[in-house]
Amino acid sequence: MNLKDKTAIVTGGSRGIGAAIARRLAGEGCAVLLNYVQDDAAAQLVVEEIEEDGGTAFAARADIAAPGAIDSLFDMAKATVGPVDILVNNAGTMRLAPLADATDSDLDIHLSVNLAGTFRGMRAGAKRLRDGGRIISLSSSVVGLYQPSYGLYAATKAAIEAMTNVLAKELGQRGITVNAIAPGPVETEFFLKGKPENLIAAITRSIPLGRLGQAGDVSAAVAFLAGPDGRWVNGQTIRVNGGVV
Repeated sequence: MNLKDKTAIVTGGSRGIGAAIARRLAGEGCAVLLNYVQDDAAAQLVVEEIEEDGGTAFAARADIAAPGAIDSLFDMAKATVGPVDILVNNAGTMRLAPLADATDSDLDIHLSVNLAGTFRGMRAGAKRLRDGGRIISLSSSVVGLYQPSYGLYAATKAAIEAMTNVLAKELGQRGITVNAIAPGPVETEFFLKGKPENLIAAITRSIPLGRLGQAGDVSAAVAFLAGPDGRWVNGQTIRVNGGVV
């Protein structure tokens, strides 16, 4: 799955699934610009790990919820590692609450990060990716599960899946594929935070394969879509969830 001479942007790439994606793409030969919003040390650690393994990576701090942020990442990528071939819209946020209790602030942050951030990434990718490129966005298997308290999060992820399908039809003539990955429960800080052990155990029992996912399970699917073997997969949402839905 050789991605030599390819360049990728991975948003939210300093930890969890995003860091695993950055490492995997770099391991396949891709030069990676990993974006992050807060933790300088975590982002630099991922860069150092990639470089120690012989890869090429740079970190770029930017809040994708801000208009213009994604364009600045494309500018930086072009200046440091070259024109972009692969965009992974991974950055996201999640606040859980029953819809009756969700606040306007909860709504606004889901819309600004998950929906608007991914939309701006898709828009920039449509204009600035090289022909034959890849746009891969992170959805979630809560679209399908529709669990209580996940209403706002699921709504923004469902919108990402809809935009994925539409953009695939709009960019097909340029050979650019547009797909989404919908992970199930993955053992990361993002998923585990605030959940008691008994709840985590119950979630694990609900998965037919009998375990939580690992970040590497998701990054492997991203690498497939980014590589030459994924060239005929387009406009799809691939659920990587151990069969939970």
